[in-house]
Amino acid sequence: MSASGLFDFQVNGFGGVDFQRDDLTCAQFVHAIATLRRHGTSGIFATLITDEVDTLCRRFAAFEKLCAAAPTAGSAILGYHLEGPWLSPEPGYRGAHAARPMRAPTLADFERLQSAANGRLRLITLAPEWPGSAEFIAAVTHQGVHVSLGHTQADDAHIDAAIRAGARFCTHLGNGCPLQMHRHDNIIQRLLARDELIACFIPDGIHLPKAVLKNFVRAKSAGCVLFTTDAMAGAGAPAGRYTIGPHEIDVGSDGVARQPGAQNFAGSTLTPDVGVRNVADWLGFSPDLAHQLWSSAPAAAFGVKLPPL
Repeated sequence: MSASGLFDFQVNGFGGVDFQRDDLTCAQFVHAIATLRRHGTSGIFATLITDEVDTLCRRFAAFEKLCAAAPTAGSAILGYHLEGPWLSPEPGYRGAHAARPMRAPTLADFERLQSAANGRLRLITLAPEWPGSAEFIAAVTHQGVHVSLGHTQADDAHIDAAIRAGARFCTHLGNGCPLQMHRHDNIIQRLLARDELIACFIPDGIHLPKAVLKNFVRAKSAGCVLFTTDAMAGAGAPAGRYTIGPHEIDVGSDGVARQPGAQNFAGSTLTPDVGVRNVADWLGFSPDLAHQLWSSAPAAAFGVKLPPL
């Protein structure tokens, strides 16, 4: 099996550390990256979730300062993934994201966020049913930012327009939607059928049961599947209470991350190395192919170069 490190493009936190915190310290940042590296991961897109644009700008700027202050740890941050605030605010579709800050995307907001991130915002998840989404997607993809569809109830026309504008991915397909939907006419089927889109899955056996993961992967053509953890602070850490920004999250002995009193998931505790094993074991892939789908394949898809582990 290849000895190269893994790449995860959706990491909200790790090793007990929440990347959404305004009081994130350099020591915590270094610890999170060291824990990721112990799990075989050499590069990530640090992921921030829905909040007010001012708050997100502040967090991107603070994260850039941490990368500069701790360059060895900072070399693992290959860019940023912004998941929100341009998502569907509807119950079920928004998942654990707060509805209040959600809004239609604008280039003015994007430019502020990209400036705060020092031009390192590389991936945006959005719901393309917002007015002006197609124009927004075309503009940001022209600047080299990748767009993924997620937390959305878009119809076929919205999906068509997003693909024409440059959207290439689906975020954690099979999740970010209600527990109960029409058995045929639903967002999972609409996105799964799109050969133009690369489907990204969370192979933890929780977000998608093993049989569902197998069926979804079979539905996609070769080269149109990637995997991620969508890890939150509880990944690589014991069971307990953690945060994703303002939200308290309980991680039980079953490894499931939930908001207290709610049934929806709030990120995962999957680690990338376990994700590789799950992909090999559950899908019957060779160890080398499973490793490739967690390393060189996503790196090529997002146009990044993995640093040494």
